[in-house]
Amino acid sequence: MFYDDDADLALLDGKTVAILGYGSQGHAHALNLKDSGVSVVVGLRADSAPLEQVTKQLFKLINVVKITELDPHGAVERELLLTTVEAPAAVRSQIIELVDVFEGRILNVGHDRLTISLDGHPEKLDDFEELLRPYGIAELARTGRVALPKIDNANPRLKPVRAS
Repeated sequence: MFYDDDADLALLDGKTVAILGYGSQGHAHALNLKDSGVSVVVGLRADSAPLEQVTKQLFKLINVVKITELDPHGAVERELLLTTVEAPAAVRSQIIELVDVFEGRILNVGHDRLTISLDGHPEKLDDFEELLRPYGIAELARTGRVALPKIDNANPRLKPVRAS
């Protein structure tokens, strides 16, 4: 279990945290961060709840500075998964191989358990979680989606060359 004293909010000073989605998890994350004094940006997928409805809820609960709609194709979207899975010696190598295939990290090793971290697109995490279930998930935490707009990589100094 983690407590307020376990977190160093100074690491977020001057930074903005983005939450993608405003369902029960996004709502809770946004409120907790806001109550801790963190600047929060909430993004919604175009196919999610009506923007007008969410906007009304946000203005009631959070001191909103700006609302921006991110195009799913124009955003970088990620989620973090932390899990502790049962890993007796007989299947431990299979779990380690699964972690490697998904480019995850083993954070903690016990006699019969592994704690694993994986970040990526939410569907990747769904697939990983589904494959771990048969081994026995002891604990699981997921952050929910976060996103930022993609960076425009167009170089303004380069101009197309026209054939003469």
